[in-house]
Amino acid sequence: MPVSAATTTKLREAMARLLAGEPLHTNGALTKENLAREAKVSHATVHRADDILAEWDAKVSRPVLRSPGEVQRDETITELRNQLRKAKAQVTAVQGKLDALAAVTANLYHENLILKRKLGSNRRISSIPTASSLKPDVSPADS
Repeated sequence: MPVSAATTTKLREAMARLLAGEPLHTNGALTKENLAREAKVSHATVHRADDILAEWDAKVSRPVLRSPGEVQRDETITELRNQLRKAKAQVTAVQGKLDALAAVTANLYHENLILKRKLGSNRRISSIPTASSLKPDVSPADS
């Protein structure tokens, strides 16, 4: 559904004001939302005006210039994201190894319990010899 001639005129005038840097109703940013606000029409109306949108896209399609600080910030963010991605990969690898070690430990624990049960009463407990138990028994009567 095309827009009326009056709406087309409003949009063209609003576009001219925005492109000239002389907005009356917006902050002057070159966005389609501001085009609608500047023309005092709805955002949906702007999107129904195909010929106006084509003109807008042709005139506003220039790249957004960024300040050196913004470029540095974006590069830092990209670098930090890469570091975070690598750190997450390392954490995942270490967690996998930890899980594997926990499984091995659990298996060894259960095998140990089974072996202890098999030994049962045949198991002998011996004490570690001490210095006093290694001396020969000498009674006072023998001396």
